[in-house]
Amino acid sequence: MDNTFALKYGSNSLEINLEGFKTLEVLHSNEMAPIEDLKEAVCKALDHPIGSKPFDELFSKGDQVVIVVSDITRLWIRHDLFLPHIVERLNTLGIPDENIIVLVATGTHRGQTDEERCKIVGKELYSRLQIIDHNCDAPDLVHVGTTTRGTEVKINKLLTERKTILTGGIVHHLMAGFGGGRKSIVPGVAGRDTIAQNHLHALDPHAETSNPKIGVGVLADNPLHLDMVESAALVDPLFLFNVVVDTKGSPAKFVAGHWLDAWEAGCQWADVKFGVPIDEKADLVIASCGGFPKDMSLYQATKTLFNAALAVKPGGIILLLAECREGAGADAFFNWSTPLKEGQLDAALRKDFTIPGYIFYAAVELACKAKVILLSTIDPALTQPMGIEAVHSLEEALKRVDIENINQKVILMPYGGNTIPIQKIR
Repeated sequence: MDNTFALKYGSNSLEINLEGFKTLEVLHSNEMAPIEDLKEAVCKALDHPIGSKPFDELFSKGDQVVIVVSDITRLWIRHDLFLPHIVERLNTLGIPDENIIVLVATGTHRGQTDEERCKIVGKELYSRLQIIDHNCDAPDLVHVGTTTRGTEVKINKLLTERKTILTGGIVHHLMAGFGGGRKSIVPGVAGRDTIAQNHLHALDPHAETSNPKIGVGVLADNPLHLDMVESAALVDPLFLFNVVVDTKGSPAKFVAGHWLDAWEAGCQWADVKFGVPIDEKADLVIASCGGFPKDMSLYQATKTLFNAALAVKPGGIILLLAECREGAGADAFFNWSTPLKEGQLDAALRKDFTIPGYIFYAAVELACKAKVILLSTIDPALTQPMGIEAVHSLEEALKRVDIENINQKVILMPYGGNTIPIQKIR
C-alpha cells in the first residue's frame, strides 16, 4: 500500500510519506454528487418546500421583497449559481426587479466593494438589482423584541417592511453548531449590540473558558444557537433557501421552505455527509484545509484546526497545513495577543466580544490541550503567544512532530474543513 499522500496547500500540493505507523486512518467525508441541473433543482426546492407553502403561494404580483445574502467572506456559497433562478421565479410571479432589494448580511464585517457585490450575486443580477450592505451601526435599526436570554434584537428595517427571503450556506460551525439559517438574521442583519449579546453565550458564564454547551455540530441545549432561533422567530422571515456544497465547492443539496424547519433538515443532511466515525482518537492528526481559498487566512483555516481537534487525544499533536497567503484574515486578530500576554484575554473578550477575538480565544484553549504545529507563510512570532508553533516548510514541520519516532495512531484529514470526526460510542 502506497502511504504517500498529496495534500493541498494554497494553490499547490505537498507530498508526505506516512510509512511505518502502528495505525493510519484517512478520513474523507461521504461522497456527494454535485447538482447537475441547477435550475431544475432550485425550482424543485421552491415548489416542494419543507414546512412551508410552495413559493408561488407566498409571493404575488407587486410584492416588495428583500433577499438576504451572505457577504464576501462566504463566497463559497455561490449565490451567483442559484440566486438568478429565484429572482426569475419572482419576476414570473409579477414582481419586477425594481421591487427586489438584495441585502448583504455583513454582521459586524466591513462593507463590500462594488467588485465584491458583483462576485456575490453574479454580473447579470448586479447590473439589474439594487444591492446594499447591512450596517450594524445604522441609526434606523428596528427593535423587534427581547429574547428570554436578554438579547435585545435590533435588525435592518428592510426585514420589517418587505417579504423576506433568507439565503445562505449550511456548514458546521464552532460556536453556533451550524452556519446558515437563522444566522442570516443574527448576526447577519442585526445591530452590533444584539450580535455582542448573543455571541457572549460562547463563553462560560461561571468560568474563564468557552461555554461547554457550544461546539461543532452541537444544537441541543446550545445557548448561542437557541438565542439565535428566538431572535429569528421575532422576525419570522417568510422563506429560506440554503445550500450545502461539496468539498470541491459545488452545490450538492438545496433546502427551502420554513426558515427553521428547512434549515434543520439541511443540517441533518450535512451532518450525515460530512460526519466521519472514528474508533478512537489519534496521537497525531495531520490536516489540510483543502487548499485555496479554504486556507487563504488563519481565520479561515481555524475551521480545519477545530475539526482536527475532534480527532486528537489530549496531549496529542495536530499538524495543520494552511498557506494563509492573506495572513490572519481578520482585522485585529493578532492584537488579542496583548491581553493574552497580560493574562486578561477572557476579561478583554467579555468586555468587547468579536468573532475573530473568540476564534483567537478558542485556538489558545486548543493549544493548551494539544501541541499545534502550523505549516504556513505566517511569521512564527505572531502565533508564538498563542502556543502555536508556526513553520515555513514541511521538512521543518515533520521535525517538530518528530514523525520518525511516532509509532502510534495517525489520522490524516485531506479536506479538514469539510470533515467532522465523530468518535463512536462504545
